[in-house]
Amino acid sequence: MKIAIVGASGYAGGELIRLLVHHSTAKVVCATSRKLAGTPLDQVHPQLKGFTGLKFENPEMDAIDADVAFLAVPHTAAMTYAGKLLSRGIKVVDLSADYRLPKDIYEKTYGVSHTDYFPAPYGIPEIHRKDCMGAKFVANPGCFPTGATLAAAPLARYAHTVIYDSKTGVSGAGDNPSATTHYPNVGDNVGPYKLTTHRHLAEMKQELSHLGSKAKCYFTPHLVPVNRGILTTAHILLNEPLDQKEVEKIYQDYYKGEYFVRLQKPTLAAVRGSNFCDIMVESEGLRVVAISAIDNLVKGASGQAIQNMNLMCGLAEQDGLMHAGMLP
Repeated sequence: MKIAIVGASGYAGGELIRLLVHHSTAKVVCATSRKLAGTPLDQVHPQLKGFTGLKFENPEMDAIDADVAFLAVPHTAAMTYAGKLLSRGIKVVDLSADYRLPKDIYEKTYGVSHTDYFPAPYGIPEIHRKDCMGAKFVANPGCFPTGATLAAAPLARYAHTVIYDSKTGVSGAGDNPSATTHYPNVGDNVGPYKLTTHRHLAEMKQELSHLGSKAKCYFTPHLVPVNRGILTTAHILLNEPLDQKEVEKIYQDYYKGEYFVRLQKPTLAAVRGSNFCDIMVESEGLRVVAISAIDNLVKGASGQAIQNMNLMCGLAEQDGLMHAGMLP
């Protein structure tokens, strides 16, 4: 199965290649970058030396020969590529935000016009598996909404308010240096940002609604001095009290058979480099605290994208993703 990665020079592109090396069926045959055409991949992704001999290309979309294409490009760029690839029979997983939200909400949230909108499955497999199976196109979720939604999903319909507080590693900001990610500004520090206006809040609200919840939803992220990972604390305020045993059973039943969700004490190290989401819950009656941990570059991006590809292509869902976390 031939794979193209459009926008392969960033962190998500590098992770896609790292993971797909271990896939039983998929082989990356095209990795694009407008600025780096002709450059060997391992000059940008040194961790891949010995795993691939590919060079970056800059082909036109109608020249890409692949069965599946991953769009690891910035928001607003994906909408210029998606339709062209689909028209040629290439299945597409979009890692940008361009198809995660309804058109009107997307345009309001991102402040741009959507020039090629069509509805697409929202790819959290544990919640939207049936929509993703056999699909031609899947919108890969944002990293924050993935960890947050999985933390709260089992109790969504019991809640009147959900408050998400997330701590994220610096790689979530991408590979372009900025004052925000400059080491002296990040090291030995914790920095809240976009306290009430983060764009991923729209996805969180969308998923609570999909889960049958009318709960109000709030979200504040914080940048912490680690490379990878998101630890999310979800304060789930219930309509009626539930004790600890009831809550634990709800989570066990909801995630029964879900390979990539583990009910155990979350730590970033235990999921780093893996596609797992670890979750723990504690009830005090009317409030349940649910904590999740994911690797923002794997379950929060490239790993989940491969999980979606597997569903789209009728393959084993874990294929290419059988990696334990890197603890310590």
